[in-house]
This record gives sequence, structure tokens and C-alpha cells, in this order.
Amino acid sequence: MQTVNGGEGAGRPPGMADVARVAGVSAQTVSRVLSGHPNVRERTREKVLAAVDQLGYRMNSAAQILSSGRSRTIGVVTLQTTFYSRLTLTFGIESAARAAGYAVSTASTASLDTSAVEGALSRLADQRVEGIILAIPLIHVSPRIEQLTGSLPTVTIDGSRTEASEVVAVNQSQAARLATRHLLDLGHETVWHVAGPGEWLDAASRLEGWRETLEAEGRTVPPVLKGDWSPSSGYRNGLILGRIPEVTAVFVASDEMAFGVIRALHELGRRVPEDISVVGVDDIALAEYCSPSLTTVAQPFAEMGALAVGHLLRHIDDPEAAPEPASVEPKLIVRTSTAHARGTTP
Repeated sequence: MQTVNGGEGAGRPPGMADVARVAGVSAQTVSRVLSGHPNVRERTREKVLAAVDQLGYRMNSAAQILSSGRSRTIGVVTLQTTFYSRLTLTFGIESAARAAGYAVSTASTASLDTSAVEGALSRLADQRVEGIILAIPLIHVSPRIEQLTGSLPTVTIDGSRTEASEVVAVNQSQAARLATRHLLDLGHETVWHVAGPGEWLDAASRLEGWRETLEAEGRTVPPVLKGDWSPSSGYRNGLILGRIPEVTAVFVASDEMAFGVIRALHELGRRVPEDISVVGVDDIALAEYCSPSLTTVAQPFAEMGALAVGHLLRHIDDPEAAPEPASVEPKLIVRTSTAHARGTTP
């Protein structure tokens, strides 16, 4: 392979002709490799990509769209947040897209207001993305959202629904049933619940699954406490729960809130799990290493992101194909934050 010091002319960034010269192929071959054309020998593809890396070549996105008619980019609408679950989901999307030769353009929104979601979708459509992953818990869908998602292949996550989209979701009601059933099986008379914000479909489904499980067993359904996914909201609710003597088991709608609940119980002198058992949802990285280690219902966020990308790319390749919803099953991970109720036999 030849070597060059850069493009012709001082300060000019390397072009496709420079890549072709270093790789020892034609500019047309370089174009075919960079556009993902299948009819290129693997050895030739490797030479071209090596030259791209050597020169630091970056294909102009506008030129790429004009030459191929495709942007090789997918859009993602997500919420502005630092929650671990959202970050892991985005990582799964980006990793799967990159492996498939696609770039990812993210449009974040600060709220679930329909006008904010419409703006995020419009920004992505203006960038000529080939498809969209709607990774927000969209309860209310406006005509404009239906129009935008109907004009582009769309996959939704977090239980959102639009008429034209495919759905990839975790069975959140099942997650709640697993957590609640586990605590009842440990001999607890009932299970209290710290729910997530009401505008989130995940939170509503977990609350429903918790309530249905208790009712099916003929157990008392305690008042619902509400949080906002943050550890601080879990802490505030933990200060309430810790002052109610009959509380022996709590299902918390997220791990991060569960950490706050456990901290509050500790400060009030209520031991976990000797006095109160606690179960979370998500199985974030810290869950295994907190004290006590947190029993939780795992959600494979990275797997969900990859699954959403796979569905979206199939939809892009065959827009006429019928939508195929995909449900990922949650899994109970038992650790040391739960124990048998006092007076029951292990």
C-alpha cells in the first residue's frame, strides 16, 4: 500500500481520490465500499477501510446522500436524562447500528409534551435519517407525531404506540408480578409499592402488575407512594415507609429509587432485609454491589437497543412488511435485600 502525507494542496483534508491512491483501487471502488455495496471483495474492502483509517478520511454526508440516495443514518428520540437505564439503552442502539454500518443521530427532549416530541421528530426527518427509534414512554400521540412516524420506518421502545410503528418492549406487568410474587412467597402478608411517575407507561404497567398480583391473592393493597425515578424520591418515600410498623416488604419501581429507600430505612433503624425486604427493577451495575446487594428484576437494556435496531433495519429494507412486536421477558435476580418474613419458615 502506498503512503501519502495528506491531500493535495496545503491544509486540504484527504478526499476520495487520496483514499483510492493509497489503497491502490479506483475512486469508484472506494465509493462502493463506503456506501456499503455488497459486491466488493473482502480483501479490497479491508484495503479501502485501512486507507480511510490511515488518512483520517471522512465522507461528506451531503455527498454520500446524493451519490447513494441513502444517509445510512438512523434517528433516536430520547429524554434528556442521566439515568443509567437510558444511557445503557442508547449504548445498545449505537453499538448495534455501528455494527450494521449505520450512524446514529440523537434528538433529545426535555419533556414528554407532544410539541417537544414533534420537534425532535422533525429535526431528525430534516436530517434525512432512514428510520427512527422512539425511545420514550409516549402516552399521548398527536396527529403530527402519527404523520412523522408514518412517513419513516419507526420502532418504539418503552411501550409507546403509533399506528405505523413496530414495538419492542419489556413486559413491565410481568416484572411487577415477579417482584411481588417473590415477596409474597417469602411469607410477607402484603407488599407496599413505590411507583414511578404517572406519565411513564413503564411505571403504570408495574403498578398495575403489583396491584393485580395482590388482588389475585386476596391480599390488602396498600396506598401507593409516588417517586420520580431519582434516588432522592426513593429516600423521601423510605422515610414514610420506615415509620409504618406494619411495613415488611416493598417493591420499588426502579433500582435508583430503591437505593434511596434503603438509605432512609437505615437512618430510621429499620434493617434490610431483617425488618423490611426491598425489591427494585432494572438490575443496574450498582445493584449487585450495594449493601445489602439488591434483589431486582433485570431488564436487558442493551439487548433491547440492539433488538430495536434489528427491527428498524428490517423495516427499512422492506417497508411493506407487517409490523412484528417483540417482547423481552424480565428476569428476577435474587440477592440479599430480601428475606423470609419474621415468624415464617424458610
